[in-house]
Amino acid sequence: MIKVGIVGATGYTGIELVRLLYAHPEAEISAITSRSEAGRPLSALVPNFFALSHLIFQEPSLDVLTQCDLVFFATPNGTAMKMTPELLNAGVRVIDLAADFRIKDIATWEKWYAQTHACPNLVAEAVYGLPELNREAIKQARLVANPGCYPTSVILGLLPLLEKQLVDPTCLIADTKSGVSGAGRAANVATLHAEVSENFKAYGVSGHRHQPEISAILNSVCSAEPAQVTFVPHLLPMNRGIHATLYAFATNQTEDLTELYRERYNGELFVTILDSGMHPETRAVRGTNQCVISVNRVSKQQIVVLSVIDNLVKGAAGQAIHNMNLMYDLPEGMGIEATGLLP
Repeated sequence: MIKVGIVGATGYTGIELVRLLYAHPEAEISAITSRSEAGRPLSALVPNFFALSHLIFQEPSLDVLTQCDLVFFATPNGTAMKMTPELLNAGVRVIDLAADFRIKDIATWEKWYAQTHACPNLVAEAVYGLPELNREAIKQARLVANPGCYPTSVILGLLPLLEKQLVDPTCLIADTKSGVSGAGRAANVATLHAEVSENFKAYGVSGHRHQPEISAILNSVCSAEPAQVTFVPHLLPMNRGIHATLYAFATNQTEDLTELYRERYNGELFVTILDSGMHPETRAVRGTNQCVISVNRVSKQQIVVLSVIDNLVKGAAGQAIHNMNLMYDLPEGMGIEATGLLP
């Protein structure tokens, strides 16, 4: 059994990690940590975990976490980097669900996250944990940077077009919408029910922290000009889900795009390609590790890709467990092959 620790198990992604790992046949949750809730049972904070009263929050100390084989950080940006060097030195593998190791350019990271990186020497080693792109490197990794939720939906949606140089990389538009859980569990006036319900708004139009992450990964697969993405996120009045509508201008007008996507993602457990003209829905992936995509040529020049995920599963905890499975040579779908929840 893999002894797993979860730092930050009080937030939505940490809670989702507990939910999925509890049913994982090869993982044992040996530590959950929270500075503010140390000494309290998890079930006292999360009512759906009434059967997990044996899980007690502890202080996130090295003494506790070095007893684990793998530690997940479901914490705010800037937390994992402070403990990761000691954990790696102790032989503990790390998957960070925040942004501490996603961006390779340290100056860019420090600009967007407004803090000095605590262990820049480890950033180059960290593997970007998108299995559909970096599977072999993830298998050998001791430090994985789990992708952001928005970037997962955007990158998977655009990857086949850019790899085959079928679109103009300098004119990409990512019009994205997320459920409220993407903003985290902390109290915030902007995410109160009365503020979000019956409302729809954009945010971060002048610049969002996921922009450099998206650009860097898409640039890594562009062999021609650098990718330039206009990324605009929106907040939806629902709990879970991301819907990304992606626009690109075609440089090849004859390619069968649906077939291209099916070939690119052939054998991928967690990417489903719909027929052209179909419209994926966020409710279809609720509670799953799936990314469902349809690609549509709406004119000779215009391509529209629709990409949906559950932001807490494929966009966070489920993808992190997929990475764990790869790191420990387990079946990739172990513990994360559930179908969607309806209604």
